[in-house]
Amino acid sequence: MILICNLRSDVLSVTLVKFNKYVMERIAIFPGSFDPFTIGHEEIVKRGLKMFDKIVIAVGINAVKKEFLDVDTRIAIIRKVFEDVDNVIVMSYSGLTVDFCEQMGANFIIRGLRTAAVGQANKAMDSSVETVFLLTSPEHTFISSTIVRDIFMNGGNANKFLPTNVTIEDLRQ
Repeated sequence: MILICNLRSDVLSVTLVKFNKYVMERIAIFPGSFDPFTIGHEEIVKRGLKMFDKIVIAVGINAVKKEFLDVDTRIAIIRKVFEDVDNVIVMSYSGLTVDFCEQMGANFIIRGLRTAAVGQANKAMDSSVETVFLLTSPEHTFISSTIVRDIFMNGGNANKFLPTNVTIEDLRQ
């Protein structure tokens, strides 16, 4: 029902509004502990934004894991990274990721490639949720939250592994 042959802007814009009314928003969940959030995580979100209308960065609460940064600090750091990006939401969650997807109206989960088993488990629990794996760029493949934590806790300079507007001082909070 799009009339592209008519070049009058008023007709085209009315047609596009009618079309967009029926287009389903593509929402993806990017779950993780993000303890701390790294440039590798940032890259995955930025690349994911090319495929999805909205990405919810879901900071998982896991009572079993020992935290480096508390959940509120992790959320604040990630929000700082995406403070100028309207279609990125940062929030915490607990429980099953597929249940959180349902709560958020998301049909996609973004994960790093090393977590293929998690994607298969999510698919088995809820076949309507697709897990999308994005390969990290070669220059970021060795970066993990564990490495960044170890560098920081041993007095090293981890700044080059953090997003541009996040500093070591943010990790000290």
